[in-house]
Amino acid sequence: MNENKPLFLFLFILSFVSGVIGGIGGIALVSSSPTLQKSVGISSEQGSIKIEQGDQIESITVKEDSAVVSSVKKVLPSVVSVVFTKDVEVINPFNFGDPFESPSRSIQTQQGGGTGFVITSEGLIATNRHVANVEGAKYTVITQDGKKYDAKVLATDTANDFAILKIDAKNLPVVEFGDSEDLDVGQRVIAVGNALGEFQNTVTVGVLSGKERTLVATSTTGANAESLEGLLQTDAAINEGNSGGPLVNIKGQVIGINTATAAKGQSEGIGFAIPISSVKTAIDSIKKTGKIIRPYLGVRYVVVDQKIAAIRNINSDKGVIVIGDDSRGLPAVESGSPADKAGIKQGDIILKINGDDLGEGKSLSRFLSKYQPDEEITLRILRDGKESDVKVRLSEAPSS
Repeated sequence: MNENKPLFLFLFILSFVSGVIGGIGGIALVSSSPTLQKSVGISSEQGSIKIEQGDQIESITVKEDSAVVSSVKKVLPSVVSVVFTKDVEVINPFNFGDPFESPSRSIQTQQGGGTGFVITSEGLIATNRHVANVEGAKYTVITQDGKKYDAKVLATDTANDFAILKIDAKNLPVVEFGDSEDLDVGQRVIAVGNALGEFQNTVTVGVLSGKERTLVATSTTGANAESLEGLLQTDAAINEGNSGGPLVNIKGQVIGINTATAAKGQSEGIGFAIPISSVKTAIDSIKKTGKIIRPYLGVRYVVVDQKIAAIRNINSDKGVIVIGDDSRGLPAVESGSPADKAGIKQGDIILKINGDDLGEGKSLSRFLSKYQPDEEITLRILRDGKESDVKVRLSEAPSS
């Protein structure tokens, strides 16, 4: 018995060492093979490793913070602050001098701010239209390294809260675009912007809370209401001054343009961004022609849902109903527009455009953005309970 102890000990040590080496080799082999990972119940994703055990999945987060930091470092050099100033005349009706003198007048400078991001190295800057649409304002763009440039508004988009500024600069770092059509609710997103017009390049992190949202946005004064469709919703904090800044994914790619938040005091953690896919055609257009060219149909409409269908006794809960706004003098169909020439009337329900269904989450304006002026499209119309196809030749949208 005692003579066998050294042999037994040797075999035990040899088996232990062989097991360790085999285990390490197996892990290395599985890690390098997605097929083997799947067969043994291990999957890997960027920033995490998942080990499946029966019906349970234990998620081990690896370097998530590092992924966020890398994303921010990638996009930050391309994010700029947009500052606008405007001189306004202020009248003081209370003149405490001679009562027969006219009210005193003075000039005061108003200032506001927003955010933008570089889309060409030669100085094209993307931002929101409501940032770049202040009449009589002078614009200044401040880059991350503190350089200041005079900016001019090159174009504003009639279909989106989107605009392009131009600065005289060279070799600027440019953002990379992601695919806003291929997003999952719950995935990590990052918002960057000039928060409150004071804190340049503020970074907030959250998740994608929803897609295909519709919002009626107004200014802080309650004027200039605008209906925005197909928006991305996020709980990443978006404050005043963030408008026009990028919403990016974990790879540092721009997937949206931060544009609005839900009413403060009524909600928290509800911000909205324009999907980058809805403005890519506008960006390509301005790169090629120097202006934003959009197709034009010439109708105003409301998305049909169950509530609208019940109120208007419509035998459909899909599509969009062509309707104007009498209180504001806005017709349902613009005179002389492609829709007018094709015979579209108020009350018509547009069900499809070239076979694509319209309705909640399927915006007419977004589908139209896929086409170019002078292209012919086919609209499926519901009128007086009967469906028919109407051919329309699109024109170029008038300037805003």
